[in-house]
Amino acid sequence: MTNPLQITEPFSSSAATGIPIKNLWYMLLYAWEKSAFLSRWKVEVEEAPSFDALLATILCKLLEQRLRIGLGRSYANEAKTLRGVRGRVDFTESLKRLTFENGQAHCRYQTYTHNVPKNQMIRSTMAKLVQMGFFGTNRSKSDEIKGELRRLVRTLDGIDFCEPTQDLIRRQALGRNDMDYQVMLNICSLMLLGGMPTEKDGHHSLPRIDRERITLYQIFERFVANFYKISLRGWEVRPGRILDWNAQKSSTFMPSMKVDILLTDAASGHRIVLDTKFTAGSLISGQWGSPIFASGHVYQIYTYLRSQEHLSESDRHASGILLYPTAGINLDESVKVQGHMIHFKTLDLSLPWQKIESRLLSIVS
Repeated sequence: MTNPLQITEPFSSSAATGIPIKNLWYMLLYAWEKSAFLSRWKVEVEEAPSFDALLATILCKLLEQRLRIGLGRSYANEAKTLRGVRGRVDFTESLKRLTFENGQAHCRYQTYTHNVPKNQMIRSTMAKLVQMGFFGTNRSKSDEIKGELRRLVRTLDGIDFCEPTQDLIRRQALGRNDMDYQVMLNICSLMLLGGMPTEKDGHHSLPRIDRERITLYQIFERFVANFYKISLRGWEVRPGRILDWNAQKSSTFMPSMKVDILLTDAASGHRIVLDTKFTAGSLISGQWGSPIFASGHVYQIYTYLRSQEHLSESDRHASGILLYPTAGINLDESVKVQGHMIHFKTLDLSLPWQKIESRLLSIVS
């Protein structure tokens, strides 16, 4: 029986998952579609005492760079009581405040300012990192990182603090010259996932182990999809593909059928349905204690393959891959069911990065 990828501590420590910090960072860059940054910050990535320390260091470096060329600005709505008129007069508020009697007016107008949500979220995230970040066991190094964060928070004086949300981050309009902002906001989003609330009222949060499993599942799925989009030559790569049930009689209660990645070889037409599985283990105990594949995973990939057979010759002979992340463990099994090859494979994320890339390519080839 294989040993799964265990998550027993915050993944701010590489030992928490068995994944080296360097590999976690490279996975993130692919997941964020920022593989152009793979060759940057090599020293910082190699020497980072914790994952939080790496994210904080890169956030500081990107902000320092942005401060040199100028913080991003945009138009923001302002509302103030002024002596004179600017923009639009808010008569309701002016009458309520009796501003006209003092020769003033309450006005609403727009200003071109640095005090905009993207800068507010970066400043707020840095301030929270000072309080909540784990920067390793070396007190001197930890204090150095916290000191740099505090200095930059003070430098951003005049930019308001805010409560970042995933929706607010997604709504930021960024241009093609804002790649640094894209990475900084992605770091903010990742930090936000670390304190993800539940649907319950009050001050509840998901247990740390659940939060990290959710976060790493999303990172792993996007990393694999974007790696194949960039690295596979002669293949069509379609992540998040919705499949049709081909049901003779349908129901509104039927769930959608969405595969993680659908790959098609342009030369041969061979089709692969690949599903990533960031779970407690690739094998589970059977009725008599012997290790078996998780039945839900097998049923799922089998349904994906059989339900599409009517579409084309490629779909009638498509193969499926269930891909599991592990640390220090290798699994490579295949079965043939109803004319479809189904492969059970692992990706050892504790290996050097070049071997991880080679393994991903060999899995498809």
